[in-house]
Amino acid sequence: MANIEKIAEEISEFYPTSNELLIKKDVTLPQRDELKQVINDLRSLLYPAYFGTCKDMGEPKDFSKSLLTSLYYHLKAQVTLAFTAAGETAAAEKATAISDRFFAQIPAVQKVLYTDAIATFEGDPAAKSVEEVIYSYPGLYAIFVYRVAHLLYRENVPYIPRMMTEIAHSKTGIDINPGATIGEYFFIDHGTGIVIGETAEIGNRVKLYQGVTLGALSPRKGQKLSGTKRHPTVKDNVTIYSGASILGGETVIGEGAVIGGNTFITESVAAGAKVNAKLPELIIKQ
Repeated sequence: MANIEKIAEEISEFYPTSNELLIKKDVTLPQRDELKQVINDLRSLLYPAYFGTCKDMGEPKDFSKSLLTSLYYHLKAQVTLAFTAAGETAAAEKATAISDRFFAQIPAVQKVLYTDAIATFEGDPAAKSVEEVIYSYPGLYAIFVYRVAHLLYRENVPYIPRMMTEIAHSKTGIDINPGATIGEYFFIDHGTGIVIGETAEIGNRVKLYQGVTLGALSPRKGQKLSGTKRHPTVKDNVTIYSGASILGGETVIGEGAVIGGNTFITESVAAGAKVNAKLPELIIKQ
């Protein structure tokens, strides 16, 4: 059997070498399970017929009020933990103010998410109904989590926005950084392997297929690039097919452009353009 005592000693001796490995005494990080519950409850609030207890909900307003009250205190507690762990002063007061602003924006988020559901249904001939899209499509789930996490990102809440989108990432294979800016009627089809970077900007009625990357041109400088525009801008009514990689903060995909599958783009594309990669030669032997 391995020498557990010796291994434990080596591991524990390394802890003091890095401030990141040991949380300060009496400090607790936000809890992943609690954030999962917040996400689930928010989904029940916005889609009670699918993820809530609709048959027992009584009056919709009473149902919403009860769930909102519970959600408010759960989220505020996690935001307080986040600010405390980050060493912020007046963490509780900041959490209260941010939670107030967060929930005031939820009705607007609900309306935008409905446009995403409509765009998904209208853009996918395999979809049988909007209800099916809401209940089962991973793309819409990832967009939902992104939209609520984005509100907290804009409030500079530590930890929580990225934790939320990583919960969606682990569930769907869709990686949307909470800092990205995304317009209405956003449609993700299939979705697996999509990556959308922190400073990406996406307009209205944009459609992405699986394996699309909206990434940085070169991350070699690491933290020196923090706060700069590193990811592309995609204008309204753009379609980007599977496997396309669009990189760079100065790269702009013009309105109405169509980006073909497996393309690699590092410079801007004019409005209305169609971009395709040259097909490799196929050799078929009988």
